[in-house]
Amino acid sequence: MSLVSPPSHCALLLIDMQRDFCAPGGYADLGGLDIQRLRTPIPAQQALLASARRLGMLVVHTREGHRADLSDLPEWKRERAQRAGAPIGSPGPMGRLLVRGEYGHDLIDELQPAAGEPVIDKPGYSAFPATDLELILRTRGIEQLLITGVTTEVCVSSTLRHAIDLGFRCLTISDACASSDADLHDAALRMITVEGGIFGEVSTADAVLSELEGRG
Repeated sequence: MSLVSPPSHCALLLIDMQRDFCAPGGYADLGGLDIQRLRTPIPAQQALLASARRLGMLVVHTREGHRADLSDLPEWKRERAQRAGAPIGSPGPMGRLLVRGEYGHDLIDELQPAAGEPVIDKPGYSAFPATDLELILRTRGIEQLLITGVTTEVCVSSTLRHAIDLGFRCLTISDACASSDADLHDAALRMITVEGGIFGEVSTADAVLSELEGRG
């Protein structure tokens, strides 16, 4: 059985590969997360991105962040970020942390979007609430999502679970996702496959690339 749907019905989703999460001086770094671990999936993501673009597959990038006036920042999230040592909206080396339009909010240089690739700005952990992601996917006839990004246990997991409830087939690419905590990364991946794949399937970048390259 094929791992990946035909390219016209499949989308590659790159979740929150932003400077605020993957570069020194960003939100994750100031909050004490291991950004070197968060950068480990970049080579796999670059290979997947090149293959998806070659096949004409829909590629979607997401960015977590908030309005400049923080009017879309829930109080509980503000308090949590403050406790973590990285208050959202506070000044950092790359601008205000997790604020849209700031340098740190943008995607890392290695994974900049190509012309025409949607970039979804989201205020929460899942990429679906308060965004037009579902509309874009439905309009393009997308049935399966290839899910990559950071962090495995938070924004990747939140988006995956939401997508499953919306009826999308989901394939999470294990080495194209990352967490600053190896145990949480492994646990999040294990939860996907329980009960016969309750949250879809898990595979590696090499296995997915092998299948995609065979369609060239």
